[in-house]
Amino acid sequence: MALLKTVLRYSPPSETIAVIVANTLPLVGVVALGWDLAALVFLYWFELGILSFWALVKAAFAGRPSEFDSDPLIGGALARKRTAIPVPFTELGVRFSTLPVLAVAIPVLTLVWFFAGVTTVGVIGPETPEPDALVMVTLSAFGIFLSEGASTSLEYFYRGGYRDHSAQTAIQDVFMRAAVIGVGGLLTATFVGLAADSVASDDPITAVDPTLVGFPILVGIVLVKFSFDLGGLYRDRLAAFDAASSLELGWAYEPPSDDPIEPVSDVDARLRPTLAGRLVGGLSPAHVRRHPGALAVGGFLLLISMLFLMGEVWDIVLVLVGAGFIVPMGLLTIDYGLRYGGVEYRISEEEIVAYDRLFRTRLWRIEPWDEHGVRVERDRLHGWLKTSTVVIERADRELRLPHLEDPEPILDVFDRRANGVQRTEET
Repeated sequence: MALLKTVLRYSPPSETIAVIVANTLPLVGVVALGWDLAALVFLYWFELGILSFWALVKAAFAGRPSEFDSDPLIGGALARKRTAIPVPFTELGVRFSTLPVLAVAIPVLTLVWFFAGVTTVGVIGPETPEPDALVMVTLSAFGIFLSEGASTSLEYFYRGGYRDHSAQTAIQDVFMRAAVIGVGGLLTATFVGLAADSVASDDPITAVDPTLVGFPILVGIVLVKFSFDLGGLYRDRLAAFDAASSLELGWAYEPPSDDPIEPVSDVDARLRPTLAGRLVGGLSPAHVRRHPGALAVGGFLLLISMLFLMGEVWDIVLVLVGAGFIVPMGLLTIDYGLRYGGVEYRISEEEIVAYDRLFRTRLWRIEPWDEHGVRVERDRLHGWLKTSTVVIERADRELRLPHLEDPEPILDVFDRRANGVQRTEET
C-alpha cells in the first residue's frame, strides 16, 4: 500500500492507471477467475503487441529530431532535414528524421513480438486457453489497449510530452518490456523444465502441476515486469540521478532539439549547385565511398543472380544484374538529391545560411569564427562540369557545398583563402 501511495503521489495519474491495469488484470485472472498458464501467457503476449503499437504511434509524432551515430544512406539525408509533415489543425507533425527510425522499428518490433511469442506462448505447446478464459483474456487485452491509449493521448499528446522525445526515445520502453516478457518466458521454460519429469515427454507444459507452473510465471513475468513498469514511471528521477552521478546508466540521454536559425540579414549572393552537379553528383567516387551501403545492396542482388545463373534462368539473371547496377545508382542519386538538390546558399559579408528551397526551411548557419578550416576540392568530375566543392570544417561536422560554379563568394566570407586547392577524387 505504501508503494502504491508513492506511485500515485509522484507519477502522472494516467500513466499510473495504465500500469496498474496492465499488472492487475493478470493477477485478477489467475487468483479470481482461475486462468491457466495458457491464458496468462496469451495476455502478456497481447499486451506486448499493444505496447508496440502505441510506441510506434509515439515515435511517429515525436517532437524532437532523431540522432544517428553515422550518416546512413538516405536516412542521414532525411535526418538533416529540419522539416515535419504537419497534421492539420494540430501542432503535431511527422519529422523527416523519424521516417528512417520507423522503417527500422516496425520490422524490428514485429520480430521482437514474434520472438516473445516463441519464448512465452511457444513454451505452452499447442494448448490454447479455455473458451471462457479466452473471452476474458480478449476483454482484458482490450482494456489494456484503452488504458494505454488514454495515457498516450493525455500525457504524450495533450500535455505535450511529445516535445521531449525523439522517435528513438519514444520506443525505448517497449524494448525493455519486451525483454522482461522474453526473459520471463525463458525463466518459465527453465523452471517448468525442472518439473518435466512429472509428465510424459510428449505432453505440453500445461500438463505440469499448476503449482509448479504458476510460481515461475508470477515471479518471472508479473513481478519483474511490474518493477520495470515502475522504473518507467520514475524515468525522470532516474535521469536526474544519472546526470548527477558518474555511473552513466543511459537514463539522462537528451534528444537533440532544433535551435532556431536566424536568416541572413543582408543577402549579397545566392549560390546553388549547378544543374549538372545536382544530376550526376551522387555518382561521384567520393559520395559512393561515404555511403557504401548502396554497393552492398547491389552486391546482394548480384549474388542472388548467381543462384539463378547456375540454374540457367537467364531472364531472371538479366533482371537481377540490371537491378544490381540500377538500384545502387538510384539510391545514391536520391540521397544526393535530398542532401543538396534543393539547397540554396545565402551569403552576406559575415555569414552563410543554407536554405532548403523545396521544404522552405533553414538547414544551418555559419559565421567566420565558427569554422576550423576551409578547403576546396576538385576532381575529374569537377573538371568536366567546371565546378568546385567547398568544405567547411566545424567542431561537430563538415559542411559540404558541392559543385559550385564560383566558390569565391563563399571563401570571401571567411576573410582568408582556403587551405589550398586539394586535388582529390572527392566531391
